Amino acid sequence: MERTENWLGLAGRIAVVTGAGGGLGRAIAATLATAGARLVLLDRDAIGCEEAAAALRARGAEATAMKCDVTDPEDVAAAADHTAATLGPCQVLVNNAGLLRPGPIASLTLEEWNRLISVNLTGYFLCAKAFGRQMLERKQGAIVHVASIAGRHPQPWSGAYSVSKAGVVMLARQLALEWGPSGVRSNVVSPGLVRTPMTDAYYRIPEVAERRAGIVPLRRVASPQDIADLVAFLASDRAGYVNGEDVCCDGGFGRVLMGLVPRPGFEPRDPAEG
Repeated sequence: MERTENWLGLAGRIAVVTGAGGGLGRAIAATLATAGARLVLLDRDAIGCEEAAAALRARGAEATAMKCDVTDPEDVAAAADHTAATLGPCQVLVNNAGLLRPGPIASLTLEEWNRLISVNLTGYFLCAKAFGRQMLERKQGAIVHVASIAGRHPQPWSGAYSVSKAGVVMLARQLALEWGPSGVRSNVVSPGLVRTPMTDAYYRIPEVAERRAGIVPLRRVASPQDIADLVAFLASDRAGYVNGEDVCCDGGFGRVLMGLVPRPGFEPRDPAEG
């Protein structure tokens, strides 16, 4: 568990990660554990969550797994109470649990709309409220919400996904404004293209993987670790004066618009040629 992340000052802090059984959640939990945090992993998938916790314990970290549906207020409250009773008050919360479903707005049912909003936005509210109360009592804490560049740029044929992620950004900003005076910070990480178990099927098609990497200025798709490193920074005291921010982590993908415009005489050239 020895890496240079010790400078983050997270050693001994109690960190809760939702959606911790998935690829991105596991990477975030592992990165916080490497920095010395004591982890509480929450996920609807009890088996996957316990597997993630067991992997961390095998590396010498302290990690507890709890089955939790973030859309259920009673589940969330029970997880918060159990954390406080067994480990102590939550000091870091990473709202990461998420859902993505295809669906055009024109034919989207109310049930489909509500399901995605309940996980991607309402779940964040419930967890922030339950675990944030513990931070407010101590007048110290950090919440990092994982959103998406889809919260800035509408992602078509994805139901309520973009709407939910845009809502996460505003929720985080409102928490930053209301809770900042009490010493609780709230920030957002908005990933771009990331290869996770949820998106892996896309990248198994070679031409799709190549095209996706090709539209990113850095010419690669992010790994979960790229996102996890940023989450850990925002959760730490090193980002102690960062509050209410939506930090994009997309390799420059969101800046490619003007590069798509045909402009004779301004063709790309090798930077090494000057």
